[in-house]
Amino acid sequence: MTIRSAIDFYERHPISADIIRAKLMTARGNLDNVAPDELLPHDQDHYGGLAANDALAKAARLQPGWKVADFCAGLAGPARYYATHYGVDVTGIELTPARVKGANELTRLVGLQDKVRVIEGDVMAVPLADRSVDAVLSQEAFLHVPDKARALREAHRILKPGGRLAFTDWVAHKPFSDADAKLMWAGMAVTSQMDMPAYVALIESCGFAVEPPQDLTAEWAAILKERLAMYLKLRGEAQAAKTAAGHDAFYESYVRFVALVNEAALGGGRFSALKPA
Repeated sequence: MTIRSAIDFYERHPISADIIRAKLMTARGNLDNVAPDELLPHDQDHYGGLAANDALAKAARLQPGWKVADFCAGLAGPARYYATHYGVDVTGIELTPARVKGANELTRLVGLQDKVRVIEGDVMAVPLADRSVDAVLSQEAFLHVPDKARALREAHRILKPGGRLAFTDWVAHKPFSDADAKLMWAGMAVTSQMDMPAYVALIESCGFAVEPPQDLTAEWAAILKERLAMYLKLRGEAQAAKTAAGHDAFYESYVRFVALVNEAALGGGRFSALKPA
């Protein structure tokens, strides 16, 4: 499989709406009256699960009634969590049509369509009005975005004065080798990476007042070992369920990714910032 964009990667990703429904059927025997929290063991496609959601919500200082944009929302697992546990209204922006469709199907399945919706769009050209949201959130997604500055400027544009930005993303403590850069693109549609100081400077250049970032590298090292084991198990389950199981390069690149994080050559950061009033 040739990767041309993040769409190619996510159309084959082993975590899909189909596999989530299959897991629910196995667990409960039907899809009647599914409660939002019943999705939580299956729909959190990011590092750290619910604790990571809570940490990001804290960084964004979410308040009940806020309007939130979730950049690169995927299947909307975090968006549904924010809606049910923090009382916010969430609009997800997602590039991959299959994930937009799957996200909204899962949201309807648990009756949250009045609080959460995912729309097809590019975070470098967000289809939302100026000054229309109180917070912009994202988790491990800007690594796919070709022009991070454009996405951050779009976040600034749609935020109300005093609005908050909070996201997690990869940071490169050491530059990728040419071989690793090629592998990360072929396996996970990873674009160029930067170190923590450069990332902070980029956010500031887009008009934000940036708070001290949190280095998540050590925390991610353990989490990612568990995620690799989960993906390998999930691949067999997805194949058995005849749903997307991921392509070979994904698994090869993920093994290398986990190794790089455990070597502290690559890591993660949690960034939070304010749009000045």
